[in-house]
Amino acid sequence: MNVMKIGFIGLGRMGMPMAQNLLKAGFPVTVWGRTSSKLQPAIDSGAQTSPSPKDLAAICDLIALCVTDTNAVESVIFGADGIEAGGSAGKTVIDFSTIHPDGAKQFGNRLRESCGMGWVDAPVSGGPGGAEAGTLAIMAGGKAADIDAVRPIMPAISGLFTHMGPAGAGLVTKLCNQMIINASLAGIAEALTLAANYGIDANTLPDALTGGWADSPLLQSHARRMAKGGDEKPMGGMWLKDMDLACDVGRHTKTPLPVTSLVTEMCRMSRERTGDGTQIGIMRLYADKAL
Repeated sequence: MNVMKIGFIGLGRMGMPMAQNLLKAGFPVTVWGRTSSKLQPAIDSGAQTSPSPKDLAAICDLIALCVTDTNAVESVIFGADGIEAGGSAGKTVIDFSTIHPDGAKQFGNRLRESCGMGWVDAPVSGGPGGAEAGTLAIMAGGKAADIDAVRPIMPAISGLFTHMGPAGAGLVTKLCNQMIINASLAGIAEALTLAANYGIDANTLPDALTGGWADSPLLQSHARRMAKGGDEKPMGGMWLKDMDLACDVGRHTKTPLPVTSLVTEMCRMSRERTGDGTQIGIMRLYADKAL
């Protein structure tokens, strides 16, 4: 039986451990990146390299992307020497990035019409820890045949893989995930600030609420770092980008999103005033100093 050949583009905090887990599972993996030095951990784990996305697509059955935004996905697929130029029927692009759902639908249609490639949008949740452990929750959008084409790699990278509907549906599900997370974290930031302003040690709040209805992984993980003034900054820009996408989808679907809109503007205001568009930054808006 032929082993599926995988191409991977976007070897950052999420993409690198995902590619390494695919290698551990025995899949041949070929990688490409604009900065060759960033590919070294994958090469050390057994990956081959390709001179361009076009060449990578020509030799691989499944091409995985994990890049920053909609423009980056479009560039690597349809730009000069992009995936489209090396693609053909029977090959599939699976995009783990969080991009605009409308972009995903357009890209999938363009690929199918131009070269016959399949498309799956498959944003992930679980953070770098989940990527390293191979336990990510992956929400997928695409045609049933394309979903079946990517299923063989899921045990290596995911603890839960769910087909949510046609192209774009995986991304809307991811945006719902981000809405829930950020609304919860904003509430936690308010609660920590109120506790501190009343003279309570905010560090004790997660322990005091353990096992109650307010308890959650967010409370136990993020709240502890927030209470100590920990740095959430690495994910701050991505949070704001994803929340802006959610608000835009809300406008297009005529869905009122008052909570999401408020939290998004709080993150934006925090970034403008403190340079930190994260929940720590929101806490700095609430109080004169970080807790």
